[in-house]
Amino acid sequence: MRRTDPNLRAGSPDVPRARAARVAVVAGSGQEATEPLAALDAVVSDGWEPPPVGSAVEVSVPALAEFLDVVRTATAGLAARLSLSLDDIEDLRSIVNDACTLVLSLPRPAQVPALTCRYEILPDALAIRVATTVNDGAQLPARQSFTWRMLTTHATGVTGAVDGDQAWIELRKPLR
Repeated sequence: MRRTDPNLRAGSPDVPRARAARVAVVAGSGQEATEPLAALDAVVSDGWEPPPVGSAVEVSVPALAEFLDVVRTATAGLAARLSLSLDDIEDLRSIVNDACTLVLSLPRPAQVPALTCRYEILPDALAIRVATTVNDGAQLPARQSFTWRMLTTHATGVTGAVDGDQAWIELRKPLR
């Protein structure tokens, strides 16, 4: 059910960034609009609230590169619901993709295991854990590798290890 709240105006501090929209120029006229179009000035809400702090979302897909699009899309959807900026959404998609690619690069059992991405909403950050089953003796690349540098550039608290038959990477993306 969609509803419009006429008391909320685009650009007000009560409107999440991802939902705010304002028309500055009337298309084709070349002149600035003195009054925003009424239909675009009100914010439309679909009634869905972002997940509360402390909740977690988990996505499991087959541990194959072909399924990374599903993980990236789920990541972007959650980030949008948390009202992250478009740049932050792209950064988050990129680092989750890099973390998944890193664990998928390790030798895995012949039977395709699951790749699990867990997103936990914290008061000041989104904590993410990417994990999959790997063969005995698998090791994550050195921390000086390009992928590790990309992860640590765009996220905080980046850690990872191979524990038994599980390879995992954990990271945090601050919520601004």
